[in-house]
Amino acid sequence: MKEIMKHIKSNSFAVVYLLFGDEDYLKIRYRNRLREAVCGEDTMNLSVYQGKDVSVAEVADLARTMPFFAEHRLIIIEDSGMFKSASEEMTELVKELPDTAIMIFVESEVDKRGRLYKAVNEKGYVCEMKKQTEAALRDWAVRIFGEAGKKITRSDMESFLERAGDNMNNIYNEACKLISYTGEADVILASDIDAVCPPRPEDRVFDMINAMSAGKRDEVIRLYSDLLALKEPPMKLLTLIGRQFATLMSVKDLAGQGKSGQEIAARLALRPFFVGRYISQAKNFSAESIREAVRDCVDAETAVKTGRTEDKYAVEMLIVKYSSQ
Repeated sequence: MKEIMKHIKSNSFAVVYLLFGDEDYLKIRYRNRLREAVCGEDTMNLSVYQGKDVSVAEVADLARTMPFFAEHRLIIIEDSGMFKSASEEMTELVKELPDTAIMIFVESEVDKRGRLYKAVNEKGYVCEMKKQTEAALRDWAVRIFGEAGKKITRSDMESFLERAGDNMNNIYNEACKLISYTGEADVILASDIDAVCPPRPEDRVFDMINAMSAGKRDEVIRLYSDLLALKEPPMKLLTLIGRQFATLMSVKDLAGQGKSGQEIAARLALRPFFVGRYISQAKNFSAESIREAVRDCVDAETAVKTGRTEDKYAVEMLIVKYSSQ
């Protein structure tokens, strides 16, 4: 990404770029930055293609057409799937791109062994937009707040990120809502986060299982009722409960093997600051009770999908059973 910024600052561009990976926010951000740097408000020399029905012949004609009173013609191709289906025609076009054309591919998945990937890598610049680390997301969120003249404590930042998740689009949107909500105040408080950033369904399910482990049935029912009031489908809640118990089973097993929190986070692809919470929650259940809960969730999902019971009833039976233990 730093290399792309160097190209932009020097106004010296590669003839072809490939932006791919899991982090959509970064792909769109750098696509837009390149677009602005190459052609600004000029739409005469800009062509955008989306989806899998891209005509390579049409793109080739555009690429070979001289730009209209400009230095470059920009062609953006998004979600074409060409880097998975081995487009030989596009591979040859990339190899022969004239200096007057700049092409930007924005893709979710690529085959790094494919000829098109190798052609772009050789002819231009490839940038994989990966999910950011916890530290990177925290620093980025701090910058967003700082640029708006806002301060936030580390503990409140952790709470904010727990609510916003690790999706950069969501973090940015939730941060903007907080900035607007707090108005002239220069400090973002926990009460502001509670008011503006509701817990994700996953977090409420986590809290439900915490309450289950403590035998707090009234608290479980309150959290469950909140989720229903938010129009969360019971089947989705059943899936989340099952996923939570499955994660707890893996965490308990790895912790029993003496694995560190960092090792558990890496093995299970969990966000590091969540691991301590999972380890603490897993201690509240025996290994056998967690395995039984996982089996019950699987059986409940099967019963719902085969029409033997209703999804709401299945969830409520699980709640009753595991709030009583």
